[in-house]
Amino acid sequence: MLQKLGSWAWMGGAALAGIAGMVNAIGFLSYSHQGVTHLTGITSQMGIAVQSLDTANTGHLALVIGTFFTGAVLSGFIIRRQTLKLGRRYGMALGIEGVLLCVAALLMRRHHEAGSYFASAAFGLQNAMASTYSGAILRTTHVTGIVTDLGAMIGHALRGMDVEWPRARLYLMVLGGFTAGGIMGAAVFRLVGTDALFYPAGLTLAVAAGYAVYSHYARMHPPEPPTSL
Repeated sequence: MLQKLGSWAWMGGAALAGIAGMVNAIGFLSYSHQGVTHLTGITSQMGIAVQSLDTANTGHLALVIGTFFTGAVLSGFIIRRQTLKLGRRYGMALGIEGVLLCVAALLMRRHHEAGSYFASAAFGLQNAMASTYSGAILRTTHVTGIVTDLGAMIGHALRGMDVEWPRARLYLMVLGGFTAGGIMGAAVFRLVGTDALFYPAGLTLAVAAGYAVYSHYARMHPPEPPTSL
């Protein structure tokens, strides 16, 4: 599968991971002090809130989880396929993600908790979309699985086993993108506060537009069939 991925998919995966890293850093630095790009910590926080009989926080965290799930459902509804193919409606999905992040930015500017819900829905959509376009081998909104797989690959290499190095390079690109996004998100937050969320929103819309243009160009200029001798 990885050998068939075009350069647009490799660059897109790194870009989406960078956007997720930015939003997660901004979420932790903002008034909510909460990341929204993955659910492991949020689920643990909800368990603590339930045990503490903190109904307000339990409801809030349950909504974050629910909106992430809703975003994933929306992604599946839009894209409909699990295999990579240039021309599918990734641009539409990314456009919706960008709009959701813009709404989240406007709400977070007012310190409204609903901002977390729109951001969570955006990354539920992105995570489901990314796993779809890469054949269910990749997530762009968190790096736990990527670091785990890279560690396992190194262990296999030390044992002299075959390793799918293109996959390792893809994982490193995503890991580097997420890390760089976190650095950028923190830097922008220091400058403009919660308005920093407009930056990843704009980048997401730019990626959506770039994909749409590239997809249209590829349809208008299909590769020529090989000539027979």
